[in-house]
Amino acid sequence: MSLKIALTKGRVEHQVLPLLEAAGINCSLLKEKNRKLIINTANGEFQFILAKGPDVTTYLNAGAVDIGIVGSDILTEQRNQQAELLDLKVGQCQFVLASTNNFNFNQPGRKVIGTKYPLITQRYFEKLGRDVEIIKIEGSVELAPLIGLADAIVDITETGSTLRENNLYVYDYLDLVSTRLVANRMSLKQHATEIFSLVDRLMSVVQDLNQSGNQGSRIK
Repeated sequence: MSLKIALTKGRVEHQVLPLLEAAGINCSLLKEKNRKLIINTANGEFQFILAKGPDVTTYLNAGAVDIGIVGSDILTEQRNQQAELLDLKVGQCQFVLASTNNFNFNQPGRKVIGTKYPLITQRYFEKLGRDVEIIKIEGSVELAPLIGLADAIVDITETGSTLRENNLYVYDYLDLVSTRLVANRMSLKQHATEIFSLVDRLMSVVQDLNQSGNQGSRIK
């Protein structure tokens, strides 16, 4: 039996591949996939399904895959219902509150906040005791305060370069984000040995990277 793994394609995929290889998984077919979306490892141990991040949780919840590899931002925003087993410590970035240089957070009045993450944004402002209007944006969130659509934005950033290039400034730091390994709860009962074997292999790799000091910190 092959464990079915939904892997977020793109940046997460490329960052996770070295971890999988270091864990002894032959990823040659995954690297040479071309436009294929379903790739089996040569020994048949795993089947990788490449998907967009939000779809990974959909596949997990539907029981279509055993494991998902996806960012914690998506897990939080979509109220993850499955078993989060391992922080892979890659894809690290941070949620920030950002706006133009004339933004005054303490100025009276209800602020309008643009974001791709309305749930995370709502929770943040609720903790602050602030009532805000949230506008869901799917594209370039950075545009919102520049064109007057919103007073500020809540978004994730890795280096802060996009914010700086658009003359936006960070006013507060929210939660850190990283890539997580999540298992479907039913699969975890049925294939516990295989799933925890993979977790142990990847955990060893992640710990080695931590010990070598290969970790980032808060975005500046």
